[in-house]
Amino acid sequence: MSSHSKSHMGRILAMLAAMVVVLCTFGTPAAAQDQPAPKWELFGGYSFLYPNATVHGVLPGAAAGSLPLSDRMESNPRGGGASLTYNFNNWFGITLDASKEWSAGEVGVAKRIDDAGFSNVSLGPKLTYRTEHFSPFFEALLGEHNLSPDAFHDVTKLGFMVGAGLDANLSRHFALRLLRADYVFSNYRFGPSDVGTQRTELRGARVETGIVIMFGGGAPPAPPYASCSVNPAQVYAGEEVMVTANGSNFNPKRTVKYNWSGIEVKVAGTDASTRIDTTGLLPGSYGATANLSDGSKNGVASCSAKFIVKQPRPPVISCSSNPASVQIGGTSTITSIASSPDGRRLSYNYASSAGDISANNTTATLNARNAQPGAITVTCNVNDDRNPPLTASSTTIVTVEAPPAPAPEIAQLEVRLALHSIYFPTARPTVENPGGGLVESQEGILLTLAQDFTKYLTYKPDAHLILGGHADQRGSEEYNKGLTERRVERTKSFLVEHGVPASSIETRSFGKDDNLTAEQVKELMDQDPDLSPDDRKQMLSHLQVMVLANNRRVDVTLSTTGEQSIRRYPFNAKDYLALISTSGGEKTGAKKKVKEKK
Repeated sequence: MSSHSKSHMGRILAMLAAMVVVLCTFGTPAAAQDQPAPKWELFGGYSFLYPNATVHGVLPGAAAGSLPLSDRMESNPRGGGASLTYNFNNWFGITLDASKEWSAGEVGVAKRIDDAGFSNVSLGPKLTYRTEHFSPFFEALLGEHNLSPDAFHDVTKLGFMVGAGLDANLSRHFALRLLRADYVFSNYRFGPSDVGTQRTELRGARVETGIVIMFGGGAPPAPPYASCSVNPAQVYAGEEVMVTANGSNFNPKRTVKYNWSGIEVKVAGTDASTRIDTTGLLPGSYGATANLSDGSKNGVASCSAKFIVKQPRPPVISCSSNPASVQIGGTSTITSIASSPDGRRLSYNYASSAGDISANNTTATLNARNAQPGAITVTCNVNDDRNPPLTASSTTIVTVEAPPAPAPEIAQLEVRLALHSIYFPTARPTVENPGGGLVESQEGILLTLAQDFTKYLTYKPDAHLILGGHADQRGSEEYNKGLTERRVERTKSFLVEHGVPASSIETRSFGKDDNLTAEQVKELMDQDPDLSPDDRKQMLSHLQVMVLANNRRVDVTLSTTGEQSIRRYPFNAKDYLALISTSGGEKTGAKKKVKEKK
């Protein structure tokens, strides 16, 4: 074998080794073994043998000698090869290999053997490092090697091959075997040793290239996948939300990193779970997106999850009292029934318009020891645990009754109760001064009435004074209606100012309806014990004026007895002339030239 051939073969082996080392060293480590191994790999392609051997033997009709196999590359054996590999897992398999190489030559004066053949059938392990695009491998094969130089008979011996190769993956089922190079080691003897025939040693190289067909095995790895979830899925503003991302099908040898972003809300974090603060968020839909990556090209996935911020609903409450009526110094139990539509924790508090109240969560006790007879309003309040809280209120009434008085005392008070009709000057009170119109004598009558009625309420808290206002015949219906409304309201306000509860007074306005007639006025004057015969005679001489004056009044009725006020005109009052005067009045229209008087 020439030095040129040896150096050429050395370059082939060195180049193959360098390619395998580079791919294994600088290939993306995460991609290693990512690709699923096929169950079977079938290779077929071109095979070239560089025998690097000298045949020692006895030529026909000659003595023992040595003839080198051709050292010219163009004359070296070449042919085809095939192999079948069964893979036990992603990196280890067993290969059954066969190849046949031959060359054509002649035996000449130069003693060169140019016509030789080589074939092998071998079995051995194969180790493969699989990446997405390339799969370098190493193999060691043991089997039968057959060498058949043209000048000698065929010899088959046990031989060994060890080498490496590189496949370029075209698809899941096809690959291009760029290069497969094996060192071939086997020994032969082509003549008897007793005549001096040496052993023929084949220490060459076999190089192959071709197509790999892959079939069987598992499906390709599923792409990375991520799913997101939130807990809880519905919250109220201020409540915390936990969002979690779960990844699958990532490279188990790599660390998955998480990057969070918000949907209409701020979200941060680099862990699989992160918390979202919903303080201040308006009702609506919000969410978060997680981007997962293991650092490899295809090791990425993302997911999103949404949650709802609900419209908060206030609590509802109702309350009741038992008993509903107590005497002064008695107690009543106040019970609240409340709930939160949103399931919030509730707290209670109470307030009362009178008496003393003490609370115990859903119940409270009202003590009426310091209360006056009448109605006590108890307000029941409930708050939920939000910040600020949502609230609700309800009320209940407890009636405080005065201790029952002896019947004679009540009867005496009813007899003594001063019920007198109240009289007003003409056209009083006015629209401009609704608080005027009461003369001194009538104020005195109302003051006595207020004192008597206030005391009467301690025994009869349900009693009412009914005020009915009247006006004389002068003026329009509309004018008189408004005038009588002012008269009853002025009478009511005076009584309230002097201690009569406004709730114990009713008012009615009659205008000039149901007026007293002249005959009725004459009868009232005849019944008045304060008038002398001369006084009556004088008054009758001005009967029309008396009729008008008697109809400018407010009658008073006691609701419990139905007793109506005495219609007794104050003829002897110091302010009699102011009451009896027919002057005053108000204009009823811009087109009228005279005043309407009452």
